[in-house]
Amino acid sequence: MVRATNINTVQYGVGQIPDDAKDLPQFLTSELFKIKSAIDALAAGHIDTTYVAPTKPREGDIRLCDGVSWNPLGTGQKYVGYRGGAWVLLG
Repeated sequence: MVRATNINTVQYGVGQIPDDAKDLPQFLTSELFKIKSAIDALAAGHIDTTYVAPTKPREGDIRLCDGVSWNPLGTGQKYVGYRGGAWVLLG
């Protein structure tokens, strides 16, 4: 059985699509496991550390800023939420 190697990240990236059609079933199985791992991490409440401000934040976005590369509140690594057009401290 093919499993994603890292379930500690929420991001998903498409793998290299095989040239040979006979390799497609294994590719699709692998991709589905990677998607499942990303969904499972979100469902478990996992949030990756964010190092750069989102380019288009939306009301209700939640991030864990790294506090160095991206430090929207100037208070170090914190959970922040986007509300009323600004990032606010969540904890």
